[in-house]
Amino acid sequence: MGYFEILEGKQKPRFLRLRGWKRVWRMLSSCRLCERRCGVNRLEGETGFCRVGKDFRVFGCHLHWGEEPELIPSGTVFLAGCTLNCCYCQNAPESIDYRLGMEITFQGFREVLKKLEREGARNINLVGGDPTPYIPQIFRALSGLKLRIPIIFNSNSYYSAESGRVLEKFVDLYLLDFRYWSDSCSERLSQAPEYAKAARRNLIRAKEAGDLLIRVLVLPGHLDCDAKPILEWVRRRLGKQVRINLMSQYRPCWHAHRYPEISRELTPEEWQEIKSYAEDLGFENILYS
Repeated sequence: MGYFEILEGKQKPRFLRLRGWKRVWRMLSSCRLCERRCGVNRLEGETGFCRVGKDFRVFGCHLHWGEEPELIPSGTVFLAGCTLNCCYCQNAPESIDYRLGMEITFQGFREVLKKLEREGARNINLVGGDPTPYIPQIFRALSGLKLRIPIIFNSNSYYSAESGRVLEKFVDLYLLDFRYWSDSCSERLSQAPEYAKAARRNLIRAKEAGDLLIRVLVLPGHLDCDAKPILEWVRRRLGKQVRINLMSQYRPCWHAHRYPEISRELTPEEWQEIKSYAEDLGFENILYS
């Protein structure tokens, strides 16, 4: 069932009947949850690129009013740690360093979700960092949980095909970034080899599996290498009616000053250029933010 189907159903209570959480949990024994496929045994204390272990660590849980109109108020859970290392991350260092998150139990995580629902959240919005390293933990925590509201997986799109198959069991709306088209850009700015390949695969599958909302954060100096080819591919492969949020919200945070072309905000001329480009492609369900 998709996000909007649940809302249109007046948010009737539903059990998340997720079977086989022990099998999903075993994915931590040779971790291939993200496209890096580190293969470490997180159940035995080994960690890979994201440094996330086997417990829950969060650095924020609250109603969020800064999302797209159809999502607010969003019950947002910020999970510590990330599969990327973006030099311009606005939530760093907590979003990148797993150790800076607050550890909570599985029952504590369930109580957080139920509390957000009681407070009027329209959805549960799992973000970070990135929620990908926590897919087995999330699956286990959600198993048997009774919620009225849909689940959003708010991700950088750098998760593996195996993770994608698990997500289909509980995700109602995929809120996915498409940040880079150029491999050299993704490696240089986010330490993410073959990012575009993973993102393309995951967006295609997400559109088939549930509702999809794509976020395209426009980076200064990266219109021709990233933003424009991303929009072209989305229009050609996913269609003109797919929901897109084209974002001008970039700010030079964290270590962005080390990279000259992104050590500034987007210029009005750049923003108008990419907006016009998107309009010429004929998208019918696009938000400019």
